[in-house]
Amino acid sequence: MITLGNYNTLRIVKKVDFGLYLDGGENGEILLPTRYVPDGSAVGDEIEVFLYLDQDERLIATTEHPLAKVGDFAWLEVSWVNQYGAFLNWGLMKDLFCPFREQKMRMQKGQSYIVFVTIDEESYRLMATAKVEKHLALLTPAELNAQGKPYLHGTEVELLIWQKTDLGFKVIIDNRYQGLIYENQVFQPLHSGDRLKGFIDHIRQDGRADVTLQPTGHQHAEAFSEVLLQYLKDNNGYCDLGDKSPSELIEDRFKVSKKTYKRAIGELYKKRLITITPEGIRLTPQKL
Repeated sequence: MITLGNYNTLRIVKKVDFGLYLDGGENGEILLPTRYVPDGSAVGDEIEVFLYLDQDERLIATTEHPLAKVGDFAWLEVSWVNQYGAFLNWGLMKDLFCPFREQKMRMQKGQSYIVFVTIDEESYRLMATAKVEKHLALLTPAELNAQGKPYLHGTEVELLIWQKTDLGFKVIIDNRYQGLIYENQVFQPLHSGDRLKGFIDHIRQDGRADVTLQPTGHQHAEAFSEVLLQYLKDNNGYCDLGDKSPSELIEDRFKVSKKTYKRAIGELYKKRLITITPEGIRLTPQKL
């Protein structure tokens, strides 16, 4: 059984001047145009292709990889707009349609938006929707990630930055769940559409997750302590920021919270690698 808007492994059944025909089972033969045919392909071979609909709404195959498939959230740019909706560039010859009814605000040519790729139940056509909330699931610690591990404090996750709010940044976790990075946990520039790694901090009772961009707690302090140690070595063994320094100065220089900075100082102090003064920290003489 083939899957529209996704990758399928199909057998080559016929070679013609304009491409290859693939076995689509109940859907009949599906064309893979010549421009997408890998060198050396022969009748009887199996080939992985992405299936979508051409301009005449017929199934067609490609070996190109779109920016998203059915079930994915993505940051896509509007190529053009007509009286029916917007057409988004998703990396294939035919743009992805987002009807006006699936837009939160009228999309503008040249602008990019977070959308969810799906199949229109009425027309069986591929489409995008900007109403992504209805496609997000709630999260519980019992949910399992791609590695089959539960979502617990400190679990590493993949994030898609969704939108800025008064509290911070809404994110989409592992292409499925809704989360939030609080403003005071952001130590780098973020923009809608950015993809980066994050870490589960807390799962709230409403099923939404608070996430951070750094490993949490002791794990993060240990990792940053190595960064701080190298900074001291590169700066004559001295740093003019101590545990009494303003958090803004610490965040500006090291892109970490004051809490993480103080923990890292504690890690280095316990190992007798530094001495602490009210004005800053210094490597012990034998470590210079």
